[in-house]
Amino acid sequence: MVAAELGIITSKDEHYNGKMTLLLVLSCMVAAMGGIIYGYDIGISGGVTSMEPFLKKFFPEVHTKMKEDTKTSNYCKFDSQLLTAFTSSLYIAGLVASFFASSVTRTFGRKPSILVAGASFLAGSALGGAATNVFMLISGRILLGVGVGFANQSVPLYLSEMALPRHRGAFNIGFQLCVAIGVLSANLINFGAEKITGGWGWRISLSLAAVPASILTLGALLLPETPNSLIQRSNDHQKAKSMLQRTRGCEDVQAELDDLIKASENSKTIKHPFKKLMQRKYRPQLVMAIAMPFFTQVTGINVISFYAPVLFRTLGLSESMSLLSAVMSAGMVGTGATFVSMLMVDKLGRRTLFAIGGIQMFVSQVIVGSIMAAELGDIGGISKGYAYLLITFVSVYVAGFAWSWGPLGWLIPSEIFPLEIRSAGQSVTVAVNFVSTFGIAQSFLSMLCHFKSGIFFFFGGWVMVMTGFVYLLLPETANIPIEKMDRVWMGHWFWNRFVGQVREDSD
Repeated sequence: MVAAELGIITSKDEHYNGKMTLLLVLSCMVAAMGGIIYGYDIGISGGVTSMEPFLKKFFPEVHTKMKEDTKTSNYCKFDSQLLTAFTSSLYIAGLVASFFASSVTRTFGRKPSILVAGASFLAGSALGGAATNVFMLISGRILLGVGVGFANQSVPLYLSEMALPRHRGAFNIGFQLCVAIGVLSANLINFGAEKITGGWGWRISLSLAAVPASILTLGALLLPETPNSLIQRSNDHQKAKSMLQRTRGCEDVQAELDDLIKASENSKTIKHPFKKLMQRKYRPQLVMAIAMPFFTQVTGINVISFYAPVLFRTLGLSESMSLLSAVMSAGMVGTGATFVSMLMVDKLGRRTLFAIGGIQMFVSQVIVGSIMAAELGDIGGISKGYAYLLITFVSVYVAGFAWSWGPLGWLIPSEIFPLEIRSAGQSVTVAVNFVSTFGIAQSFLSMLCHFKSGIFFFFGGWVMVMTGFVYLLLPETANIPIEKMDRVWMGHWFWNRFVGQVREDSD
């Protein structure tokens, strides 16, 4: 029934004029660099925390347990709240920054937020690479968090607003593709840096975050502002029309411009967007803004992204082999699968990819948990055959995430909000993402110590819940113009009781 209703909605949509232009592609490529800085940090932090010189300098207790303690369980050797604070401090900073970023994005535009993201991340990478104590190390992480907070707030909005409806999914997934490229780059750099004699390779790993941050900062100076933001912040419709014509590569953009003007008129009546977001008619968007980032984190992906090298060391692999395994599983497989999602998301639709990825993640997590329960005890290692089998199914899991919840968890919230509450809605999404990420990052090593192999069954259970949630409550949003997205909620069997009733009352 939902699919039939959605088909009717889509068939009524007039297609906006436009084509893929060089300006559009280049602008979105530069903006998507915000994903590379986020992915680089995710990949680099897990790698350096498995490097012995890094642990010995900043976290000597963990290093001692790993090297000399034969009584501590395999699952507990990395259990240190100070060590997890190194990783998770970034997400507390990002959480706070995301709310400031909402005001900047709404008042000054998407472009200034992207500029702040790049500059802050650049400063954080310099401080982290030069760190001589834990205070400097975590201070650098906080600056990185500010950068990630602004980037995650502004970049998905920028991509969704710049793209044509029929290409919006692919362009937005460009952000997640860059996250995957960032993870892959970080893992490759960690693998090479670990081999540097003298024990200072971790400084290279942390400092090279400055490369994508510099590109983003300089590129942001040249980025055009989105037509949506230009109209929202001024009454200069001609300037917005000119920008639409340049990005769309055609003269007749009146249909799209009219929708942007109408959305902007509605947005200018809103003085308190966060308060407006709580209204009944925005209930489906608010639920998705909370559920999507929360579910993305409880897939267990951070078990792999943050701690893949640590996890592989738990299996008894060497430092070098652990980093190489992270390159293969979290890096190459994730990047390739995200690219597949980018190609297919606007053809197959969001719901299909969610279903495929959910089943794939659940099955692989059950298999990984079962092998670890049967073969890895508290003391000793695991045979190479089973270790390689685990790496294979971890890769299967990463692929499932990378073409479903990885990119779609950012895409859905960025495309469902009307203009008047879009910045506020994205802030809620980013905030929930950071809170959830902080919770998982701060608690994972302790959970691994107590749950042991059961950690994979824990996350597998969540994957079942979230796959059911999508099947029942998420309508298809592919190919719907971003300023007409309210139609999908009115045509949904559950959400129309919230949105439909409001529309009837207001008519």
